[in-house]
Amino acid sequence: MAVIHRTTMQPTKLELLAAWLPTRDWYTGREEGPSPAKAGGFRLDDPAGEVGIEFMVVTDGPEAAYLVPLTYRGAPMDGAEHALIGTSEHGVLGTRWIYDGAHDPVLVGQLYALLHGRAVAQAQSVNDTPDPTVSVTPEEGGGASGAADAELVRVTDRSDHTAVVVRASGAPGELTLRVRRVLRATEGDGVPGRAQVTADWLLPDGSTTRGPYVSVDV
Repeated sequence: MAVIHRTTMQPTKLELLAAWLPTRDWYTGREEGPSPAKAGGFRLDDPAGEVGIEFMVVTDGPEAAYLVPLTYRGAPMDGAEHALIGTSEHGVLGTRWIYDGAHDPVLVGQLYALLHGRAVAQAQSVNDTPDPTVSVTPEEGGGASGAADAELVRVTDRSDHTAVVVRASGAPGELTLRVRRVLRATEGDGVPGRAQVTADWLLPDGSTTRGPYVSVDV
C-alpha cells in the first residue's frame, strides 16, 4: 500500500510541470505561459512498495485539461533520462526523481493490471482507499480475464495521446495502450469492444466532468 505523506515538496509537482509541459508535442500552449492547476486523478499501488504511481490531471486555462501519469522514485531509473520531469526534495523521503510514468515499466504494468481487473484505482490523497469514481470497461467478450503481466515495449507521443506498446507474457502479439494526454469529456463510460479507464476531473469553474483517461486500441 502506498503511503501518502502530508509534507512539502520543493519544487512542487505543479512547478515542475509548468516547466515540462511546454516541451511536449501534445501541449497546446497559451500566450501567457503555462499555469497548471491540479484537477483530479487517482493512484495505483506498486506491489513492491518502491515506486509511487499517480495519474494526475491538470487544467491550464479555461479549456485545456491534460493527463500526466507520474512516478516517484528514490533513485534515478536506468536509461530513462528522456522521461525525467525533474527532481524534488520531499519533506519525509528526501530527493525524489519524478518521471513521465508512460515510460516507467512499473506504472505501465500496474495500468495493464487495472485494465484487466487485477489492480484497484486508489484515491489520490487518502491512504488505502479505493476511488469509486474510476471505472474500468473490460474488453468485449471478456478478453481481460486471466491476463498475464505486461512488458513495456516502446512509447510514442502523438498529437493528443501517448501510445504505450506492451507485450503480455503468454499472449500473442502486442497491445497498444492509448494514454489520453488531452482530456475530453464524453457521455457514458465505455466504447463497445474497447477496454478503457474512465474518471472525473474538475473544470476551472468548479464543476465536474468525465471522460476516458486510457483506452486499449483495437
